[in-house]
Amino acid sequence: MKKTTILTALVICAVVCGMFSCKKTAQTSTKIVFDSIVVKEHIPLLEVNDTTMPYADVKVSFTYPTEFGNQEDLSRLQQIFIGTFFGDTQLDNLTPQQAMDEYIAEYRKEYKSLSNTYYDEKSRLPADETPMWYWYYMYNSNKVMFQNDSLLSYAVEYSDYTGGAHGSHRVTYFNIDLGDLVTVSEEDIFVPNYKKALTDIIITRLMKQNNVSSPDSLINMGFFNINEIYPNNNFWLNEEGVHYAYNQYEIAPYSMGVIDVDIPYEDLSEILKPDSVIRKFFPENK
Repeated sequence: MKKTTILTALVICAVVCGMFSCKKTAQTSTKIVFDSIVVKEHIPLLEVNDTTMPYADVKVSFTYPTEFGNQEDLSRLQQIFIGTFFGDTQLDNLTPQQAMDEYIAEYRKEYKSLSNTYYDEKSRLPADETPMWYWYYMYNSNKVMFQNDSLLSYAVEYSDYTGGAHGSHRVTYFNIDLGDLVTVSEEDIFVPNYKKALTDIIITRLMKQNNVSSPDSLINMGFFNINEIYPNNNFWLNEEGVHYAYNQYEIAPYSMGVIDVDIPYEDLSEILKPDSVIRKFFPENK
């Protein structure tokens, strides 16, 4: 009888432990399933049926998670994606479709408000000319750069024209700790007072990438004052290192486009926090 009781207790214990183990696995699953919402639209500036008149060409492609962990985790991850893509925390409590609808509606409203000045500016031009700067465009998209069980890094890319000499293109990177469901910043990775050392590393990497041996050579290539180069918190991560991006006009003129700076972890060993999230995301970098 005693042996039977002990055996029964062991079986129950195994079943209960198995239940808790399965529950934990289900709750902490890092598998992510994505979907996309794509909007393509020509927004006419004027309320006239004339395709030769100004319009805004809109192409927005938003990739977002539809499956991740439990419902609470999914909602939080979607909130981060919505807030970072649309750049408006007032939208991040909406569903992805609602956020897209609100975003396009606001852009449409702002663009069409330009109609108030169109005829006035046209009247100042020769009769056969049209103010070409009213033909706007907005092309926005996002894409995953890296993902493992602990980390998701992704890019949000914007290209637009809102009048002036030319359009613009920029990219913003975001890194999400999939365990805590928070975004990762430089302060999470580097030791206090890291900026001077990191600046020197960035400049050194820029020189290496451009095959020059002195900071002054970067200026000769078109870069702005070297003193204007500093960490900008715009980076993504993978198992190889930290990848920074500097957008047009940040450290160089428009014509040089977005400038990428790739820094391997070995170059950062002196300023990485001993308990940095890097150690959690990539244990091999201990």
